[in-house]
Amino acid sequence: MRVLVAGASGFVGGRLCPALEEAGHDVLAMTRRPEKYDGAGTPVRGDVADVGSLRDALKGVDAAYYLVHSLDSADFKRRDADAARAFARAAADAGVGRIVYLGGLGDDDDTLSEHLASRREVERLLGETGVPVTVLRAGIVIGHGGTSWELTRQLVEHLPAMITPRWVGTRTQPIAIADVVRYLAGVLDHPEAEGRTFDIGGPEVLAYRDMLQRVAAIEGRPLVIVPVPLLSPKLSSYWLSLVTDIDVTTGRALIDSMTNEVVVRDDAIRRIVEFEPMGYDEAVLQALGERAKSRRPA
Repeated sequence: MRVLVAGASGFVGGRLCPALEEAGHDVLAMTRRPEKYDGAGTPVRGDVADVGSLRDALKGVDAAYYLVHSLDSADFKRRDADAARAFARAAADAGVGRIVYLGGLGDDDDTLSEHLASRREVERLLGETGVPVTVLRAGIVIGHGGTSWELTRQLVEHLPAMITPRWVGTRTQPIAIADVVRYLAGVLDHPEAEGRTFDIGGPEVLAYRDMLQRVAAIEGRPLVIVPVPLLSPKLSSYWLSLVTDIDVTTGRALIDSMTNEVVVRDDAIRRIVEFEPMGYDEAVLQALGERAKSRRPA
């Protein structure tokens, strides 16, 4: 297929493009600055704020991946909604056969954080113009360069003892970035996945406390966690910005989402894209290995 990836230079897109090429697809890597793109696929100019550029980028495309979000912006909800509307309209105008979107886990009957609610809104908006949308919903994605993973790693490496809010007890179902990519690439080969929403996750359900302690054990670091239930999300975000390189705006959005349980409720995807997802420890070791490799002198 001729496939466009919006968000090609990001954490997920940078891994998805080579995987799609290896699967034999003709990959178009959408970027605002094609002259600076050096990843897999053919760079094409496209800006989610410019419908005209999107129509040009999507010409002749069979399927499009939408991996764009604006979490580091204070008005990310409005910006993401506007971008999704523009992309859906341009995809319909260009005759795109299918959109694949990576969203977030979380129960619809729960009081979703602004971040997760925004992901749901993007799902809806992408499908408004009639192009079939396949949605994959993930929780914490473990991989070098991923914001949620970097938050975990840096907390463990910077603080042998930490005061934490109530969210450390919230359950999640982390998944390795390699397995996210396998699911994203895999659904393209299955027409029965069109227009459906799937939960994706690794084999283990863990509280954030468990994840921190497992990383500490793997790295051989001491770790003492002292929960403080009254620590507010605002204070938590400032705390994170002091001890990690995650900015306050992104940290606040992530912390708000950590009050929502994000686990797989329906594993139907396992019967469509069949493989065994890696466990948490293996995913952590892979992420740490990628980081070590990236830091070696060329």
